[in-house]
Amino acid sequence: QVRLAEYGGGSVEVGGSRTLSCGAPGYTGSTYCMGWFRQAPGKERERVAHIYTNNGDAYYADSVKGRFTISQDDKKKTLFLEMTALKPEDTAVYFCAARIGPTSGTCGTPEMYDYWGQGIQVTVSS
Repeated sequence: QVRLAEYGGGSVEVGGSRTLSCGAPGYTGSTYCMGWFRQAPGKERERVAHIYTNNGDAYYADSVKGRFTISQDDKKKTLFLEMTALKPEDTAVYFCAARIGPTSGTCGTPEMYDYWGQGIQVTVSS
């Protein structure tokens, strides 16, 4: 069992920045990939970004490309999401997720992930 916990949410002004982090305290195994997803009221959960643990390759949703950066500190098993130039449409509950390795395949959809955090609210307002 892997417990994931997100940190860093809150309210931020339009155009501002915020960094989310996600930890897996006590987990010593390997991950194949980790991702950030978000869900706004009345909408489906959508992928924001994901990263492959071994090589650091990162992929982004078009809506956040150039504004958000996903990164990882593999030693500390911590995942980050640096968000800049925030827009009202970025308002959502943000979830981190982990897919345990070794395995293969893509990591672009929620069903690929084994464990999820409880989510953290990010609200962007003017």
